Amino acid sequence: MNILVIIGHPFAGSLNHALAHEYAESARNAGANVDVIDLAEDASPDHPRTLSDVRRARAGSPETIDAHVEDYLARVRAADHLALFYPMWWGTYPAVLKQFFDRVLLSGDAYASRAKASDWVRGLKGRTARITHTSDSPRLFAKIAYHDASIASVKTATLWYTGIKTVGVRHFASVRGSSLATRQKWIARIGRDGATDAKRTPNPSKNMLQARALVDA
Repeated sequence: MNILVIIGHPFAGSLNHALAHEYAESARNAGANVDVIDLAEDASPDHPRTLSDVRRARAGSPETIDAHVEDYLARVRAADHLALFYPMWWGTYPAVLKQFFDRVLLSGDAYASRAKASDWVRGLKGRTARITHTSDSPRLFAKIAYHDASIASVKTATLWYTGIKTVGVRHFASVRGSSLATRQKWIARIGRDGATDAKRTPNPSKNMLQARALVDA
C-alpha cells in the first residue's frame, strides 16, 4: 500500500503534525510505503496567477508546469491512498492547502471536462482517502453554523470530484482547552487508523487514466 500523507497546516509543530506523524509511523510499522508532504516545511506552490497554472498543457504547447507542482503531482499519482490532516480556519481550511489543491489537482490531469457540464473524467479514480480534521469550534457548532463546509469542500468538491473515495473522516474538537490526556487519546486513535489503512488492498486500476488521455478528452 502506497500512502501519501498531506499535512495542510502552515505551522510546524501543530497538533495536526503530531496526528499525521503518528498515522505515518503506524502505517509504516504495518507494512505500508508512506510519503509525507508537509506544507509547513515543504515548498508550497504559489497561488495560481494564469490559466496555465491550473491546467495540464496540451501536447505541443509551450506552457510549462512548476517543478514543485510536477513533483507533487507525481507523488499523488503514485499513491493508492491519501491521508489529509488540516484544521478548520474561518469555516473552511488554511490557504496553504487550498493552494496545493489549486496548483496540483490540474485540469486535464486530476479531472477533465467534457461537452456536458454534468459529465467529466475523474482522473484520480481508484484511490482512497482519509480526512483528519481539527477545530476549536464544538462539533455541533461546525455542523449547524458552517454546514460542515470544511469537510464537505475537501471530501466532495475536491476528492470525490477527482475520483478519490473517502473511506473515513475524523473530527477532533474542541482543540482549544482540550487536555493533554485528550490529545493523547486522539493521537492513539489516529495511530490505529494508520495501521488499518496500511492493510487495505490497493486498486490495481488506479493508473489506467493517464494524464495525456485526459488532456485530449
